[in-house]
Order: sequence, then structure tokens, then C-alpha cells
Amino acid sequence: MKQNAVTHLAVFITAFLFLTACQSTLMAQTNGAVATGHYRNLFVETGHSQNEIQEKVNSAFQQLFHGDPATQAVYFPAGTNANGPLAYIFDTADRDVRSEGMSYGMMIAVQLDKQAEFDALWNWAKTFMQHTVTNHPAGDYFSWSLKTNGVANDEMPAPDGEEYFVTALFFASARWGDGAGIYNYQAEANRLLSAMKNRATLTGPTGQGTETCTALFSPIKMVRFTPDAANCEHTDPSYQLPAFYEVWSRCAVPADRAYWSAAAAASRDFFPQAADPGTGLCPEYANFDGTPWAAPWKPESVDFRFDAWRVAMNWAVDWSWWQKDAREINLSDRLQAFFESKDILNYGNQFKLSGAQLSADHSTGLVAMNAVASLAVTNARAGKFVGELWNAPVPAGQYRYYDGMLYLLGLLHCSGEFRVWLPVSSPTGLQLQTH
Repeated sequence: MKQNAVTHLAVFITAFLFLTACQSTLMAQTNGAVATGHYRNLFVETGHSQNEIQEKVNSAFQQLFHGDPATQAVYFPAGTNANGPLAYIFDTADRDVRSEGMSYGMMIAVQLDKQAEFDALWNWAKTFMQHTVTNHPAGDYFSWSLKTNGVANDEMPAPDGEEYFVTALFFASARWGDGAGIYNYQAEANRLLSAMKNRATLTGPTGQGTETCTALFSPIKMVRFTPDAANCEHTDPSYQLPAFYEVWSRCAVPADRAYWSAAAAASRDFFPQAADPGTGLCPEYANFDGTPWAAPWKPESVDFRFDAWRVAMNWAVDWSWWQKDAREINLSDRLQAFFESKDILNYGNQFKLSGAQLSADHSTGLVAMNAVASLAVTNARAGKFVGELWNAPVPAGQYRYYDGMLYLLGLLHCSGEFRVWLPVSSPTGLQLQTH
């Protein structure tokens, strides 16, 4: 009982500190972090020193990228080729390499100024994942799942990989400058981004037979679940990344910039449609109008499951960076109120949208995403969620891949170290964002 009392007191103090800092920040910041140059540090707001925070972020990166390969690391060097070192991010639970993880790894690397790791991951992705054969239906895109020897398990893309690849490449160009060949980051980003929007529909042979694929974005400016024509008129709410689309509206070729600005607005309209009006939970897969979509091979996709953990991060970061839609604050408040009601220390990781719990597992990845949601709230409870991420250990063991990537992304967002890097010549006149 005494230990529980101490824990509750610590939670109360953390929440009070957060609310005080949050109110001060919101009074000073009305245009978003990109315009002001001020990225909120939720850990400072809840009472931690910058030295403590830097040590926590550095230790997490070191463990997940360069720790014990048997129990800690998800980053694995894989030799060299003509373009230099190669490395991949390994899904230690499903035993494959995913475009999602590769692009997350690159984004983490550019945010932490780790160019060697960034280039090695990009080299592996370009060498083994991207389709360069002109008649391949997924041409220009990246196979979403491969074996560690580079052989594809599924040649179709999962668009969140492409979205993170493009944004990480733009940031790398602005932060480090462009190199030659595959390391001309801006050229690579624009080539892929153009294909995501403009690529023609193609039919051709794949490892799964003859398939037809189209652009990753639909005519209504919504990211598709897949470009595979058989399942392309749906989406995954966690693929909706309006914060990134705003970046693209400044970095893409001029002819496409208005499209990406409109895509950001479409995603912002989508979130309130997809989130349950009571719980704030989103389904794993959805129709373009936000209603849940039961995939034929995965009928449980109508529920709040593993992909859906990330949706709160997407809307909260959009608010933090750009502050264009205050509905995102209401979404975070609603979601955190729900998880607080389910016991913030022990809530499960899968739910019906109405709130019925489907699993008792308490997952670090979801803890991290709920903490990032605090970038878009004003309620004092948000400090509790930040505290839970701070207290969570770096994921290790068999399931360290997904939990670990989300944990590290969460640390970067909550520490104010996940920043937008734009070239000085961007059309908004913004200067290069620096640490």
C-alpha cells in the first residue's frame, strides 16, 4: 500500500508540472514548431534535466542499434557493396526485414545525426527492396517484407515505408547535403514521391503471380492501404501522415506542392471520422470515409490493434509541427481519457473501438504512442502518459523490434529532438531547422 501511495503521488506531481509547463507553452506558441523553431520537450516539462534526457535517448539508440545482437539490437550490419556498407533493421519476432522498420531506422538516424547508419540502411533498401524493373507492377516502390538475404516474402509495398523513406531523405538532404548516386538524397526523395502520386497503373508478373498496381495515393488525395488494384480503395489510419505531407508541400517539385497540401487537409478531416466518438480509438484498417474495414484475410482489422497504436502519434505531431487543426487536441484528450480509465499502469494493447479490451498485454510501443499524444493536449493527465514512457525500460528480447522502434520514436518526439529539416530555399522562406 505504501508503494502504491508513493507511485500515485509521483504521478500527481508529474501531471501538475506538465500542466503548468503546457499552459505556458501554449500561450507562447501559436504557429507550431516549424514556424517558431520551438519543439516542446515533454520530459523537461515533467521535471527532468536535459542531461538526463540526452542520456536516456543516447542509451536507447545504443542498445537498439549497437547492443547485444541476441537480445538487444535490431540494427544489423550486412557487409558492403559498390555503394558502401549495408545494414538492415530486423523484425526479431516475425524474422523478416520490413520497409516500415527500415524507414523508421533511417528517420531515427537522421534525427540523431547518424549518417553512417542512415546510409547503410538506405543502401540495403535500394539494393534489395526497391523494384527497378520497368514492367514490375510495383515498380519504383519497395517490397514490404524480405528475408535477411534480400529475397522478398511479399513484393507489394506497405505505403508507410515509402512515406517515411521520402521524408527521411528530404531531412537528410537538408541536414547533411546531397552526395552522388543513391546518396543524392533530394533526388531520390523526389523520384519516389513523384511515383507515389503520379505513377501509371501497371500489370505484370510478381512472385505471387500476375498483379495490377497503381499509385500509392488515390485521386481523393488519400494514401491507399496498398497499390494492389484488388485492395487499393481502402486505407490504414496509421498511414495517414499530414505532418509529412506538409513537408512535401514545401520540398516536392513545384507542380505537386498544392496536391500535398490538400492531402494534409484530407488526412486531418479523416482522423475525426475514424476515431470512435467515445474512446478515441481508431481501427487498424479503414475505408476512406473512416469507417472500419474488415480485410478478407484479417476480419479483426476493424478493431484497435497494433498498426492503430500509431495514429495518435500522427495527429499529435501534426499539431505540434503545424498547428492547423485544433480537432487534433480533442482527439488526444479523448484517447488519453479512455486509457486513463483503463488503469494507466496496466491497460491492454488491443480493444474493440467501443472500449472492450481484447488483450491484457501492456506494450511499451503503445505506451510510447500514448505519450506522444501529449503533444496535442491541455489536460493534466497527459503528464502521466509522459511519465509512463520515461519509466519504461528499453525493449529487449524477442519482441523488441516494434516496441523498440516506437519507443525510440516516442523518446525523440517527447524530448523535442524529432525535428523538421527544410532547405533554406524552401518556398515558405523557412530557414534550415537545426538543433
